[in-house]
Amino acid sequence: MFGKKKQVHHTYDAAAVKPVIHASICNGEQVAGFQDRKTGHFEGICLIKTPQDLERFKEEYGITEEIGKVY
Repeated sequence: MFGKKKQVHHTYDAAAVKPVIHASICNGEQVAGFQDRKTGHFEGICLIKTPQDLERFKEEYGITEEIGKVY
């Protein structure tokens, strides 16, 4: 009843979007999400406060490669 949380796995279209971290140069805030390869539109998914937040994001979406930063 009060066990571990169930792991949630999401999918994304790797041909249409790429995973990126949108980082602010002013205050250092980082948001993980996906950037459209054609239009460059960024869709934020989660705020990254700790390295564990980034690992959780990568695990949820099955991302194994290094994620680039966009400023």
